[in-house]
Amino acid sequence: MEAWLHSLLTALALPQFGLSTVFVVSMISATLLPMGSEPAVFGLVKLNPDMFWPAIGVATVGNTLGGAISWWMGYGAEVLYERVKHRKLHSKALDWLQGFGPKACLLSWLPGVGDPLCAVAGWLQLPFWPCVFYMAIGKFARYVTMTTALLWLFPGQYTP
Repeated sequence: MEAWLHSLLTALALPQFGLSTVFVVSMISATLLPMGSEPAVFGLVKLNPDMFWPAIGVATVGNTLGGAISWWMGYGAEVLYERVKHRKLHSKALDWLQGFGPKACLLSWLPGVGDPLCAVAGWLQLPFWPCVFYMAIGKFARYVTMTTALLWLFPGQYTP
């Protein structure tokens, strides 16, 4: 098992696949599909320590783009809901979230609730670009924190 994992991480770290793999995995993991991108970022950085900031940047862009896709999915679902039901859906939770506005997307980094939060922001038709801005801040902070923590927990050739 360890040999297989090592060969997989080595293949993903190849220059022709490394950052593009991180981008795709990060983007897909920010949609409503259950997937994590941190192992791909950690694997690339662990095998190529000089790629720390490029990997963080590419993962942030990919994950933010995935969050934007989720925003549009939520927006489209709300438009379809109104068209079919001929009314708006209101609940205390949605009203509470709308009270925070785009700043609620800072929490898009949270596991389990962050990705649906982006879709709900679209459902509520919160302003797109401010939502994307706050998503990017939250996701950047998560990647820096998670990757640094993993490198600290599994020390090796990387030295900050």
